[in-house]
Amino acid sequence: MEQNAGSLSTTSIAIAAINLRKTVHDASGDLTILHELNFTVPTGQTLAIVGASGSGKSTLLSLLAGLDLPSSGSVQIDGADIYALDEDGRAAMRKAKLGFVFQGFQLLGHLTALENVMLPLELRADPAARTKAVSMLERVGLASRLFHYPRFLSGGEQQRVALARAFVTEPPLLFADEPTGSLDAVTGAAIMELMFSLNRERGSTLVLVTHDTKLAEQCARVLTISAGTLTML
Repeated sequence: MEQNAGSLSTTSIAIAAINLRKTVHDASGDLTILHELNFTVPTGQTLAIVGASGSGKSTLLSLLAGLDLPSSGSVQIDGADIYALDEDGRAAMRKAKLGFVFQGFQLLGHLTALENVMLPLELRADPAARTKAVSMLERVGLASRLFHYPRFLSGGEQQRVALARAFVTEPPLLFADEPTGSLDAVTGAAIMELMFSLNRERGSTLVLVTHDTKLAEQCARVLTISAGTLTML
């Protein structure tokens, strides 16, 4: 394992996890979900985090994205410790640098496909939000579905909207948590082909959580986690 992540040059490192630990408290006492993890993700790499349900992979993804607080250790993005920032600072970092694709799509039901994709651009006050959103939806094959609400879209179409929303800001980092888990095998394969294609076009760093080993094998590197410990790098 990469036990000296903190001493590595960060010039080509997108993400560094340094002695990252997560412990929660419940009625039975302390439960350690993640044990002092150390690894780095080079800029532009595609990394799959695999493991059984309950192994800690989704918790790890949340920590890498600054969505949860570690019990100890740190995460560096582009050499900066994201947990040295307050909550507002981490939110600003995510808005500037991260894109997300979720298993459950997480689209806003009261917004059309176009409005869902425009939203992150509008939050940045991008004057070209509509033009960019239309172009991205066309890129994912939804030119005819711009004004449909999520409830009128199939699962595969909803995930395409989610992909368009994640990529439209051209984030340097993309996180995906079981992005095909809610889809059938054929639709899931098409979505992943599209995700990897978009990622190659933009040269972003992709960190993907999945239990699907075939999907993981499409990434340049696979990290396996078991009971909160890295078993393979």
